[in-house]
Amino acid sequence: MQKINGAILRKMVIGAYNYLEANKKYIDSLNVYPVPDGDTGNNMFLTFKSATNEVNNCATNNMDALNEALSKGALRGARGNSGVILSQIIRGIASELMLHQEPTTKIFAQAMQNGARMAYKAVAIPKEGTILTVIRVMAEAAESAAKKFPEFEDFFKQILSTGEEILEQTPEMLPVLKAAGVVDAGGRGILTVFHGFYKGLTNEGDLTIEMDATAKKIEEVEQFHINFEDLAEIEFGYCTEFMIIHMNKKTTESDIDKLREKLMAIGDSVICVGDLSLIKIHVHTNEPNRALGYALEMGEIWNIKIENMLEQNRELKKKQAQMQQAQKAFGMVSVAAGEGIAAVFKDLGADYIIEGGQTMNPSADDIAKAVDKVPSDHVFVFPNNKNIILAAEQAQNLTKKFVHVIPTTSIPEGVSAMLAFNMEGTLNENIEAMTTAKESVASGMVTYAVRETHVDGFDLKEGDIIGLASGKIVAKDKLVNEATVNLIEKMLDENRVNITLFYGQDVQAQDAEKLQEILTEKFPQCEVTVIEGGQPVYYYIVSID
Repeated sequence: MQKINGAILRKMVIGAYNYLEANKKYIDSLNVYPVPDGDTGNNMFLTFKSATNEVNNCATNNMDALNEALSKGALRGARGNSGVILSQIIRGIASELMLHQEPTTKIFAQAMQNGARMAYKAVAIPKEGTILTVIRVMAEAAESAAKKFPEFEDFFKQILSTGEEILEQTPEMLPVLKAAGVVDAGGRGILTVFHGFYKGLTNEGDLTIEMDATAKKIEEVEQFHINFEDLAEIEFGYCTEFMIIHMNKKTTESDIDKLREKLMAIGDSVICVGDLSLIKIHVHTNEPNRALGYALEMGEIWNIKIENMLEQNRELKKKQAQMQQAQKAFGMVSVAAGEGIAAVFKDLGADYIIEGGQTMNPSADDIAKAVDKVPSDHVFVFPNNKNIILAAEQAQNLTKKFVHVIPTTSIPEGVSAMLAFNMEGTLNENIEAMTTAKESVASGMVTYAVRETHVDGFDLKEGDIIGLASGKIVAKDKLVNEATVNLIEKMLDENRVNITLFYGQDVQAQDAEKLQEILTEKFPQCEVTVIEGGQPVYYYIVSID
């Protein structure tokens, strides 16, 4: 597609609207500045929603009418810094597109340049590392891309790729982003709009979209910590937003620039944009009354919103203090497969469970990410599988926290080790106690042979039920219960009196209870417990101590 028309533009707008709606919570989660502008995603979404409503109400597909509606709707619905800047980007793009009924990639690139210029002009003191940087670099890339790619699909791929690259660099431009470990929220927001444009352009599905593939779901976003130095006292305490409508007859275009200068004298984060039909104001100030007074000299004020940033900053400090108090001396991460086994580790105090085990070995990165989510600088990791121990040890190189691997090779060893943990003990005391405890338990597993072979003195056929202990096959049968009884018989000695069976996802509860009765009768000297493990592969995981 080398040209777009009004009908395609409508689809692009709908695509951006849907994509923003799907990702607004994620965008919100990237905010780190301790003032009310912590709802970037929602502000950008509501701004674009207003623009989309105007487009939907437009009765024609003429590019001039559609773009006028798009521009008007964005400005009227603009909320917060991010929303106002987005409205100016849209306004700049729309003012160029409305001059052409079938824009090419070259024209669209010019429109993006215009949008970037208007965005920078809207902000009294532009700051790099924000949405401004992202749209500017994307617009520059668009100019180059238009020379190489007459097809809109290829053109968009290029500018989106460049946008993602510059977004990843924003933490290097703004120290507060780097400290929080996030990219700029507004930058992610404008990229989300353009990803949505692309989806609408290419007719991807019905435009009912899922979470941005480049983004985590909000519940998976790691909690960041803001240093108290970042929460210094706010100089200007009130986030003030309003519009000026129905201008006085004496008001001129130059008065808008004069108003911007007056607002800069009484505050910061000033945005003053619009024309004689509508002016949008945003300012952080200690004198919202003066800002409103200046506006009344020009026309009527409407849609006023004043938020107390001082109180919100106090609440954020309070929350930060609570988070710091919640920090523990030690944390624990355990690898487990099966909901029942995971629940056991949770009950024993595990802060985070990594799903994995035999045939599902988590990576060092998976383990490091889990460690980073634990509210402690010292984290014990229980691999519970010999094939995961090395990855767990490598995780230390991928996190700033201190990782202490307790080299458990089975679920029973992991349970025994965690039972020995003492929150009042020292680091070395706990390592010694848990390492010793894991050695005190015997572990066994019941599964099936996947092929015909001869091993450990057994002739096996595919489907035979086998029992393993200490890494060797010690029991074989055609039936699960018989193989399990045989395995336990080989594992027991006079010093072991507790038998625990974790039954897997392929075992019914009544069958496990029946086996419990058989074992209780056969080994009256032992206490027999069955627990729903839910693990795959193994019918039973056996723990004897």
